[in-house]
Amino acid sequence: MSIWWSLHLRREAASVPLARRLLLGTMETAGVDPDISFDLSVALSEACANAVEHGGGGAIPDDAEAYHVTAYLDGDRCRIEVTDSGPGFPPATVARRRPSLAENGRGLHLIAELADHVRFRNRPGRGAVVSFDKMLKWRDDALLKVS
Repeated sequence: MSIWWSLHLRREAASVPLARRLLLGTMETAGVDPDISFDLSVALSEACANAVEHGGGGAIPDDAEAYHVTAYLDGDRCRIEVTDSGPGFPPATVARRRPSLAENGRGLHLIAELADHVRFRNRPGRGAVVSFDKMLKWRDDALLKVS
C-alpha cells in the first residue's frame, strides 16, 4: 500500500493545524496505530510552525510566503518533508543527526526525538528542508495494512 499527498501552504499559523489534520485523517483511514499517528502529527506541526516562523525571505518571490508539505505512506514507513524558502538552517544543525537544545529551539529537537530518522538540509538560495521518517504500526482492524 502506498499513499502520498503534497500541500502548498501559506506561511500563516492557520496552515499548521490544516496539515496536521490531513496527516491524522490519512493515517486513521489507512489504519495506522494512533500512538504513531500522534507522534508524526506533533513532529509535522513543529516542522510547519518552523516554516511559518522562519521560512520566508528567500530569493524566490512567489515562494516567500509559502511552504510545502509532502507525506508518503509507503509500506511500513511514513516519510514527511517540509520545504520552505527561508534562509536555511545554521551549518551546525545541518551537520548533526540530532540537533542539540543549546543550538536550536525545542521544535527541531522534538522532531528528532519523535522520528526514527531525521535530516535537516539547506537548498542554497532556495530555503530549507526538514525530512523525517518513522516506521508504522497498524491497528488490528486496519483495512490497508501491509501484510
